[in-house]
Amino acid sequence: MTTATSLPARLRARRTRRFALRDDLAGRDTADFETIVRELVTREFPWGNTQALSFALFRTYAVPSIGDLLCDTGEFTERTQKRYDDTVLLLDAPIEHGVSSTLGRTGIRRINEMHGMYDIPNDDLLYVLATFVVCPVEWINTYEWRTLSDAEVIALTDYYRLLGKRMGIKGIPETYAGFATLLDEYETAHFAYSPKAVAVADATLDLLGTFPPFHLLPRAAVRRISFALMDDRLRAAFHYPTPSRVERAVVRGGLKARGLAIRLLFPPRREPMFGRQTPQVRCYPNGYRVEELGTFTPGCPVPHV
Repeated sequence: MTTATSLPARLRARRTRRFALRDDLAGRDTADFETIVRELVTREFPWGNTQALSFALFRTYAVPSIGDLLCDTGEFTERTQKRYDDTVLLLDAPIEHGVSSTLGRTGIRRINEMHGMYDIPNDDLLYVLATFVVCPVEWINTYEWRTLSDAEVIALTDYYRLLGKRMGIKGIPETYAGFATLLDEYETAHFAYSPKAVAVADATLDLLGTFPPFHLLPRAAVRRISFALMDDRLRAAFHYPTPSRVERAVVRGGLKARGLAIRLLFPPRREPMFGRQTPQVRCYPNGYRVEELGTFTPGCPVPHV
């Protein structure tokens, strides 16, 4: 009798612990969007956010002006792991320390310096920013252990609006809906096949196959899993094969099952996990300096890897 009556109480207590941070964030002023976003991406959904941003960057390759440029630099095909690490760490600095902090400003300045080496249209930069807003929301709401509240979506939107302003991007939408519309219209108008873009996409998929737990699978299986997660428009732009309904059901169902398991069985994360702490970042076992990340113009006096 004691066990029977105590079980519901234990389940309620577990649910209270699991949703404690969500309830705390619900009481925050959305003006404190940097704190809300930091908690979301480092404690509530660190794995999901990492996957979402990885797929966000992957989507941008399907715009030939972006994919071709990344191929021409050689960075994403010849030094794929380092480019992945540098991207994660440069975006991580303002998340961890704040956009206006010294390290946050340094990370954003490095991004701007690298973009400044090339003649990148504002529209392409704006589209990339839109993927950073829309893809995490869609991934979390589809695959994670809970969906985002309206206030959390606003916080994510406002965070990337601020980041975009610091990057000098013009015409930034004011709302999440505006970003979603921009992304849809830009992809409809600009997604197209490009052999160079496919080379970048293939190199990225090869890198994915080295990340745990995918490193345990054959390369072909990792690619099929990736295809199953892509929407038709993205896959068509790369001329990738269409996965079967079974493949889609298994892969997408597996991700949803993971979210359900976390919701029901696992305790909430107590400590944040920043991008620099993820196992996918592997080029800097002895540490790094934010100002030395990324690529530099020839003859740059700053020592860097």
